[in-house]
Amino acid sequence: LSSRSMQSDAQHIVGEGPLFRYALRATLHKGPSTQALGVMKSNSVSGETKMRRVAVFGNAGGGKSTLARQLAEITHLPLHSLDTIKYKPGGGEVPHNEYLQIHSELLRGDEWIIDGFGCVPSAWERFAVADTLIYVDLPLVTHYAWVTKRFVKGLVVTPEGWPENSPMWSSTINSYRVLRLCHEKLTPRYRQLVAEQATHKRVHHLRLPKAMKAFVQAITDEYSGIR
Repeated sequence: LSSRSMQSDAQHIVGEGPLFRYALRATLHKGPSTQALGVMKSNSVSGETKMRRVAVFGNAGGGKSTLARQLAEITHLPLHSLDTIKYKPGGGEVPHNEYLQIHSELLRGDEWIIDGFGCVPSAWERFAVADTLIYVDLPLVTHYAWVTKRFVKGLVVTPEGWPENSPMWSSTINSYRVLRLCHEKLTPRYRQLVAEQATHKRVHHLRLPKAMKAFVQAITDEYSGIR
């Protein structure tokens, strides 16, 4: 479902991209650039400060909602899926101002895991407030495959993080449409974001499914016996 928002905002980024630049200037200071991140990157604060405000993001069909649920189970942080906030049961979109108000209220909380996109301004506002950025950046072919897998499973059960009675066919077609657009227009900005913020925040850049599994195991070990 969030693919609809990603498609709309990615289109704003084409060309000069005024919406993206406005959101970036308004919410993030520019930190020092770093080299391209590897399969999984965690900055030096890992192990020093526990996660409290966590943003999970990336292209469609990357397993973000499943990952976010696993993190919530491990850390006991409250989980919020933006798809269930931005969309009503059945797939209808809530008024944008209502979404922005709910999103702002969530950000004022001391602890949260927020999974999803929303829109460019709210996404970059969330990234600025978060102390932990988890970017799922799998090979594009994997995203396509997992969108297809989600569609097949969705014929039986509502996909994780989606409102009930979501329109599977139209949402899946939209996901296919947005995958390359997001990869071309949003992915470079996401990669720039996590590279620049790696010295300021706890950053995990997950590039392969096995890195996601390793990350979950590492967090499990980290939180073992804490809560």
